[in-house]
Amino acid sequence: MTRPKHKTDAELLDLLSTVDLQSSVAVYVQIENHVQFAISSGKLKPGDQLPAVRELAERLKVNTNTVSKAYRDLVVMGLLYTRRGMGVFVASSIEDKCREDCRRRIVVRLNEVVCEAKAAGFDDKDIVEIVEKAVKLKTNPYGPVPQALMQYVNRKPRR
Repeated sequence: MTRPKHKTDAELLDLLSTVDLQSSVAVYVQIENHVQFAISSGKLKPGDQLPAVRELAERLKVNTNTVSKAYRDLVVMGLLYTRRGMGVFVASSIEDKCREDCRRRIVVRLNEVVCEAKAAGFDDKDIVEIVEKAVKLKTNPYGPVPQALMQYVNRKPRR
């Protein structure tokens, strides 16, 4: 049996640094998403230990119930497990399922957004430009939309 591994404080802070308290997305959902994406991308591996509820709540300046809910939901999903008195850990043999679930969710959302953009009058060229800029910007998924993308809001449709 492999021993649980602690991620360094820097790695954990980086992993959770994009939790945005001003976002319209609930903080517990952001935490859940970040953990799922980190497992999917291989940043978190089976056996890695997550920060204690109280520690993460203090870092994010949120209520401990918020972090508890995220962890509880991730345990129910089978992505994490708890060991009484020891902490919360990434479950084993879930990487492929997590990766597939994340990719499916993102592809579905991308399709919805592209279809909505077309229905709202965006032309194909603008949609591709927006996506290309968003990829290059590497911004926080829950933070404010960068000004470089907001220029498309008031742009007149091309004819």
